[in-house]
Amino acid sequence: MTDDATTSLGLITGKARLAGVLGWPVSHSRSPRLHGFWLRRHGIDGAYLPLPVAPEGFEAAVRGLVALGFRGANVTIPHKEAAFALCDAVDEAARRMGAVNTLVFEEGRILGSNTDGFGFLQSIAEQAPGWAAADGPAVLLGAGGAARAIGSALLDAGCPRLILVNRNVARAEALAKALGGPVSVAATPPLAGAALLVNATSLGMVGQPPLAIDLAPLPGHAVVADAVYVPLETPLLAAARARGLRAVDGLGMLLHQARPGFARWFGTMPEVDAALREVVAADIPRTA
Repeated sequence: MTDDATTSLGLITGKARLAGVLGWPVSHSRSPRLHGFWLRRHGIDGAYLPLPVAPEGFEAAVRGLVALGFRGANVTIPHKEAAFALCDAVDEAARRMGAVNTLVFEEGRILGSNTDGFGFLQSIAEQAPGWAAADGPAVLLGAGGAARAIGSALLDAGCPRLILVNRNVARAEALAKALGGPVSVAATPPLAGAALLVNATSLGMVGQPPLAIDLAPLPGHAVVADAVYVPLETPLLAAARARGLRAVDGLGMLLHQARPGFARWFGTMPEVDAALREVVAADIPRTA
């Protein structure tokens, strides 16, 4: 059987390109399902593996992957900061974040990037066509890693004013200082006149209380986005749709952030479509 025939059957050969996701734990990750779908769709001779690695073994594991000829790996909790420290070079997004979610191995070097901001912007472009960061102020709830990535991406895309709201005001102020630019902190979400509201907290996730917020002050052209994707339709998104606002779920960010890494490792820039969403979201509850 030829290599082409083998690949067409979904099998791999000794020439297979290899990548995976490093985490601890990693059993919850949807990345193997996601990348596996793309590998099958494009008939690529390759594999993407879950790689459970405890924090104390992270550096040795990454260097082992390099030695084994892996093309790279995704990095998830709790390794994103350790990955940043290990890289020989990082992109600007990762440098601002101080965290890496995508590793590429080239000629023995470890290159790092952070694609979360890219994933967020691409998700909005997909689910709310015509929206632009320059449309008006954005209100961002949260001050953790997701908020940092989303805030950086919005500012880079031309957001004229970013307002951070977080229960821990000191954390929000620290993030505002780190982001720089037209960023301010508010005690309550100033929704009147906002073009975008983003939930980058865990509120609304299965097992967490819903986000308590009145969307009435939002103008009719505003977009409401949620970084939470379990469930797919959070109470926030349901409330936005009930008001006739455009709503952007968190699954899109997850799917789009994976595209640059897949392109670097496997040589093809994949697309996000309904078939991919169906496969990745097969066991995600629709509502809380």
